[in-house]
Amino acid sequence: MTTAEKTRVTRASAYADKLITAEEAAAKIKSGDDVVVAQCASEPQGCMSAFHTAAPRVEDARVFSVLTLKPYDFYMLPEMKGHFELASWFHAPGSRQALAAGAGTVTYVPNMLHRAALDRLQARKPDIFFGTCTPPDAKGFVSLSLGITYEKDILEAADTVILEVNRNLPRTFGDTHLHMRDVDWFVEHDQPVPALPSPAPDATETAIGNYISELVEDGSTIQLGIGGIPNACALALKGKKDLGVHTEMMVDSMMELCEAGVITNKRKALLKDKFVCTFAMGSRKLYDWLHDNPAVEFRRGSWVNDPAVIRRNSRMVSINTCLTVDLTGQVASESIGPVQYSGTGGQTDTAVGAKEAYDGLGKSIIACRSTARKGTVSCIVPALAEGTAVTLHRANTDIVVTEFGIARLRGRTVRERANALIGVAHPDFREGLRAQGEKLGYL
Repeated sequence: MTTAEKTRVTRASAYADKLITAEEAAAKIKSGDDVVVAQCASEPQGCMSAFHTAAPRVEDARVFSVLTLKPYDFYMLPEMKGHFELASWFHAPGSRQALAAGAGTVTYVPNMLHRAALDRLQARKPDIFFGTCTPPDAKGFVSLSLGITYEKDILEAADTVILEVNRNLPRTFGDTHLHMRDVDWFVEHDQPVPALPSPAPDATETAIGNYISELVEDGSTIQLGIGGIPNACALALKGKKDLGVHTEMMVDSMMELCEAGVITNKRKALLKDKFVCTFAMGSRKLYDWLHDNPAVEFRRGSWVNDPAVIRRNSRMVSINTCLTVDLTGQVASESIGPVQYSGTGGQTDTAVGAKEAYDGLGKSIIACRSTARKGTVSCIVPALAEGTAVTLHRANTDIVVTEFGIARLRGRTVRERANALIGVAHPDFREGLRAQGEKLGYL
């Protein structure tokens, strides 16, 4: 047997020695443990589906996550109270449902995305990290694949690292690689990679996308999310040239703009010729496109979303969505009154970084439907409801876009801001907004 063959046999044996089942992985959780799991498409769904099996012998275990994709028993079942608690950096339908039911198994962790891991590490060292990865390659390295927003920072600090191996995950470039010697246990769990639909934009979203496209110049570096409004923006950008990408989330629309020749990354000031992201989620086509694609570089969220890094991009344009904007420009994107709906995510990171771009040409765009609840409620409001979390401070709000136009707020007085925002509100609510603005002393 050659030396190379002996090395392969040794690696295979070392990997086999670390293989356990999902139930055995869940059994590693002890009372009082802080457990952190990978987010979105990197979610270890096999292991998380087994967490509740540890409940009979576990008390006061906390599981930190972002946007859990499934309603797992460990936090959905009322009887899990006192055994498990989901500590969410960004709520999803399951955690919202558990909160609404008063199960007492879910809480929220206020954060800025680029500080999520670092702040948590200062609060307490994690006991266990659960993530996902590709199978080891010939040299013993796995790829963390679709996300290292906080995952790499946390796993390096955790006492125990457990990775769920999924052969359907793409192997990606950047800071995603990890040697199997740095993993304590592997769980093999092949399943389709979690995907998100790419909805066709409606008429309102299309109008918003068209207005936003007017603000994006050729050669701009963009940050774009997922959903109807971002998809509408992508469609409206198809006439642009030489756009670049520096974004927290890599989505289908960016791949499509690249294939259309719109995104080239050639005119970027930072990491020229590269897509830069911290996680990805979309369709199977996107995952196949990301596989072994050297043009896409995954970096940690502590770097990608750091406003000091974002501002180093040329003609940086951040495009985010929100729930509500008040007449002074305060942006609420995560709560409805005191009820936490989602999370801060990277909105503040990217908005501040773009607005402060080094070349003075950056733009932070907040996209907002003019109304909600089938047109019965205005999303431009005189003042935010009591208990509403302010996601973007009004001093950092730059441009607000609705289907009725563009409101430029940077450097403007409260009176100018209120007039501009009333001008892009739905016509049915403008008179009332003006009366309330006058009553509050804004006009």
